[in-house]
Amino acid sequence: MQFHLNDISHQSWWPVKDFKSLKSCVSKTFHMMTTNPANPDTLHVLYQNSDYIVVDKHWDIRIDSKMWYEKHTVQAQLRHHFPQLADPSTYYGFRFCHQLDFSTSGALCVALNKAAAARAYRCFKDRTVTKAYLALIRGWVKEETLTLDFSIGKNSTEGKTHMMCIEGTEGCENPKPCQTELTVLEYGMYDGDSVTKVLLQPLTGRTHQLRVHCSAIGHPIVGDFTYSSGTDNAPYRMMLHAHLLHIPLDPEPLLVSAGDPFIPTVDSKWLPQHSVRTLTATVEALLQRRVEEDRRVKEEESERVRKEEERRRHRKQQRSVKESEEQRRQCQEWLSEWAGD
Repeated sequence: MQFHLNDISHQSWWPVKDFKSLKSCVSKTFHMMTTNPANPDTLHVLYQNSDYIVVDKHWDIRIDSKMWYEKHTVQAQLRHHFPQLADPSTYYGFRFCHQLDFSTSGALCVALNKAAAARAYRCFKDRTVTKAYLALIRGWVKEETLTLDFSIGKNSTEGKTHMMCIEGTEGCENPKPCQTELTVLEYGMYDGDSVTKVLLQPLTGRTHQLRVHCSAIGHPIVGDFTYSSGTDNAPYRMMLHAHLLHIPLDPEPLLVSAGDPFIPTVDSKWLPQHSVRTLTATVEALLQRRVEEDRRVKEEESERVRKEEERRRHRKQQRSVKESEEQRRQCQEWLSEWAGD
C-alpha cells in the first residue's frame, strides 16, 4: 500500500475511512500565508465537521489565556467566527485537543463537544497520533536523517523556570525520555546565514521538545529567542510550523495538512540552495511507516490474544482432565464400597 499525496502544499485536509482509502479534498478556503501579525479575522479553518474544527494557528498568538490583556487568542478568534459553537460549560468555550506554543503556527484540532474531546484525547494518550513539523534551523545539518534522543526536564535555574532543558543540565528536574525524528529537506540561507529546512516528527510529547532537541544538537530553530539565549531576535517569527496532523478517530480518521510557510514567496529572506528530498515524498514515507507500524502493533496484539486464548483453553483442558480423574477415583471408591457390601 503506497501513499500519493498529490500536490500536498495546495491541499489542507483529507478525511479518511482507513489508510487503504485515502481521499484527497482540495480546501475551498485555501489562504495566502503572510508575514503580517494575527488579528481576530485571521482565523483559517482547515477542516470542520460536527465534532471538530482544525485551524491553521497563526504564529505569535496564544491558544487561550486568563489574562485580561491577552486580546488576540485562538479562543477569541473562534468565538468571533463561531459564537454559536462555543460551549458555555467550559471555561474557554472550546476544547483544545492538544497544544501549540505561542510562537508555533500550524494545524490545531479543537473538539466541539465532550464526547469528541474524549475520543481525541484517547488517541493522544495512546500515542497513535502522527504529527510532523516544518522548521528552519541554524547551520547546515550534516546527517540527512537523525533520531534525537535526549531526556527533557523542567529548568529550575533562577530566571529560566519558563524553559525546559536536557538531562544533565544544571537545574534540570524530573527529566523524561523524549525522541524526535529529524529529516533534512533543503539547505539554504536565511538573511545571509546558513540554515537547514527540516521535517521534525516528535515521537513523544514533552513541552518545548522540538525546540530543546534542535538546540541540543547545536542547530536552534531560526527565530527562537528563548532557546538562543535571547540572541536570535531578528526574524519576524520563530520558524516552526505544525505541518501535518493525523488523528486515528473512529470511524473516520483525520489527516490534515497546514501547508508550508517557509518558501521564498512568503519570506524572501529564505533562499533555498540545495534540495535533498521533497516535502511530499517525505510525508508519504512518514505515513507509510506509520501504516506499517500500526500493522505490526495490530499483528502483535492479535498474536498476544491468540496465545492468551490458547493458554486459557489449555488451562480449561487441564481442569477437565483433573476433574475426570477425580470422578473416576470417586467412582472406583463407590464400586469398591458396593462390592464390599
